[in-house]
Amino acid sequence: MFDAYEMGYVRVGAAVPKIEIGNPQANTLEIINLIDRAAAARVKVLVFPELCLTGYTCADLFYQRLLLDQSIAGLKLLLDTTQKQKYEMLIVVGMPVEADNHLFNCGVILCQGKILGVVPKVFIPNNNELEEKRWFSPASKRIRDSIGLCSQQVPFGENLLFKDSSTSLCLGLELGEDLWMPVPPSSQHILHGANLILNLSASGELVGKTEHRTSLVCQQSARCSAAYAYASAGPSESTTDMVFGAHLLIAEKGQLLAENLFQESELIYADVDIQKLMNERRQAGSLCDLCPAGPVYRTVFFDLDNNSATNSVQQPFKLQRPIHAYPFVPSKKEDRDARCREIFNIQLIGLAQRLEKIRAQKVIIGVSGGLDSTLALLVCREAFARLKYPFTQILGITMPGFGTTTRTKGNAWALMKELGVQSREISIVHACTQHFKDIGHDPQIHNVTYENVQARERTQILMDLANKENALVVGTGDLSELALGWCTYNGDHMSHYAVNAGVPKTLVKHLVSWYADTTENTRAADILRDILNTPISPELLPPDRTGKIEQKTEEVIGPYELHDFFLYNMMRWGFSPAKVYFLACQAFQGHFSSQEIFKWLKVFYRRFFSQQFKRSCLPDGPKVGTICLSPRGSWRMPSDACATIWLHELDQLENLQN
Repeated sequence: MFDAYEMGYVRVGAAVPKIEIGNPQANTLEIINLIDRAAAARVKVLVFPELCLTGYTCADLFYQRLLLDQSIAGLKLLLDTTQKQKYEMLIVVGMPVEADNHLFNCGVILCQGKILGVVPKVFIPNNNELEEKRWFSPASKRIRDSIGLCSQQVPFGENLLFKDSSTSLCLGLELGEDLWMPVPPSSQHILHGANLILNLSASGELVGKTEHRTSLVCQQSARCSAAYAYASAGPSESTTDMVFGAHLLIAEKGQLLAENLFQESELIYADVDIQKLMNERRQAGSLCDLCPAGPVYRTVFFDLDNNSATNSVQQPFKLQRPIHAYPFVPSKKEDRDARCREIFNIQLIGLAQRLEKIRAQKVIIGVSGGLDSTLALLVCREAFARLKYPFTQILGITMPGFGTTTRTKGNAWALMKELGVQSREISIVHACTQHFKDIGHDPQIHNVTYENVQARERTQILMDLANKENALVVGTGDLSELALGWCTYNGDHMSHYAVNAGVPKTLVKHLVSWYADTTENTRAADILRDILNTPISPELLPPDRTGKIEQKTEEVIGPYELHDFFLYNMMRWGFSPAKVYFLACQAFQGHFSSQEIFKWLKVFYRRFFSQQFKRSCLPDGPKVGTICLSPRGSWRMPSDACATIWLHELDQLENLQN
């Protein structure tokens, strides 16, 4: 069984204790209780609110020697407890710390009885209801780089990062107001390598502030390509002048993973994907172009090895984060409809601009009655509507061959009629039969030659008609087919402008469905829905005895829903075959068996590498999403690249399964 920790995931938690203002002993016991709960949930990194050992609202009690001493005693109890219990967890608590003749509002990072570092707050608010400067000094006032605390000499400063020695996890701290600044300390942290930011906060609740705070956390995690865990003080703080909302947030690259509001003694956690974040940074070169500013950073190493002796009897760390099985397709209908509208507009504007630039007013398109050619035809129609060109300048060609069925041919003709485009039928049977004779191929042998002869004949017809009509050939192939090389080189692989080249098959279905739902032409909508229910097929092999489609693409190369999942996770995040398999098993649990997933994953990698030569010479087409296989604007890969190490990892997976 896979361990999610080994796959680059880290379980990050944020907790808010119910505190007693000015009672560090009671607060420490409450914090320990939450740490116990986090340990039971196998949390690896846990952050608490600002000044949680004493309470944020102690006000002038921060001047009292006894309160400061008792907060240190509380920290000692935390250190003793974490050492005794051997928690495999990095814990961050907030407390006042004396140093360099000042009192600092600090986050203290500890792990298994050791203080790893102390980070002072950089920006001290002193306006409206906030008067922190009355008691605390900003980090700029510090003199030393280390201080003595609880009989330990520990790193001290705002320029500290904390790196797990066994993984890519690297974290930095900021406190409360720091996040609200134009350039938060976390922005500097990530430029120096942090991929997880922890924020200890005590943010009062005001009308609209919750949404603004959530937006800030999500935006900062998105800008920084980082995970962000935020813990704010709760209602047990003094309500003399304001209420604290116990707001807990965990976000990853702009996505909110977990949240709590107004509930105290509460713990939230989420599995953040550090591998994904680091791959995103490697691809985003502009992030690395920024020059880090400020003091020289220091890195403190710690060890959260999941396979240590204390964890030897534990079960593998199971991922509790849901994995979306359809990464190209939003789950909510309103989001899905908006996505379809946006993609469709990109497609039609791309085609419209190309037609205007080359001063063409006619297009040629092969219409088979299948999904891809249907979507391309719809794009042509709406592009012509935008340009105010007559629809009769769209010439749809049906080219029945040896595998064409009555259903697909009938749908092709019916749809062209409803859309008002010019239509024509040119059979390829005679031309292909003659070609078989010319090259000496037996037409009873239904191999790749038999299929490709038909595909190339169709493309030849379209190209020659384009010359004759002074028109542009619109390509119909989609992104999923390009990834698998499921097209004939210099056949359906070629066109003058490929409007579907950036659209994966799982999304093609939704685009056609969306058009059917939004068009006022009810007859066209009915035809589109029947096309959606037709098996996906190139129809290059003869139909069965009843005249139905015999050649079904997904029975040959595998389900497109799996291949689109593989494609997204391999290309978008650079995941290894093992991690793609791990995620697919999570996402498709109960839908596909692990054996089925493995079988088609192997097909995917073999075909993806072997078919690059087709992608190296693709026609122009609009990019619609982050995943695109154009050799010019997105994916650059040698046609003769070696797939050995990817296939070897799959072989190792197979051995583990057996």
